[in-house]
Amino acid sequence: MPPPPPALGAGRWLGQWQAVFLITTAATSITGFLFPFSGITPALVVGAISVLTLGVAFAALVALTPRGWARPAYAVSATFALYLKLFVLVVQSFLKVPALQVLAPTQTEAPFVVARILLLVASIGLGKAAAVGSRQAALPLRAARGAGA
Repeated sequence: MPPPPPALGAGRWLGQWQAVFLITTAATSITGFLFPFSGITPALVVGAISVLTLGVAFAALVALTPRGWARPAYAVSATFALYLKLFVLVVQSFLKVPALQVLAPTQTEAPFVVARILLLVASIGLGKAAAVGSRQAALPLRAARGAGA
């Protein structure tokens, strides 16, 4: 039996949890810029893309209405931000975990490539489910009232 779809993919809105996700993910991205700067690195580029993506997600979350662009924009941008965080987790795991280092010492070997491809495929599936489900999710009463006024 397959696992149940994620909340937004199942048309369930989790209220404040979306804001908690955005704040904690933004904090993770922003604190990455506090380390000593020694030129543009892939980590800085991923961090900058993450911050921009989170900006879109936050704007969409604030602008939520029962219909319109905000729901799918939030679903796609939040999923992409999650993908970026998980991508960094995969890269760091292969760099720092000894058992994974042995499997892919240069990060060009098959186990590393397969892990990245599986993450991408899973993220695309999650994003698609979230974008479709976001159109059916019941919004908090505040957002539903604000759209009708």
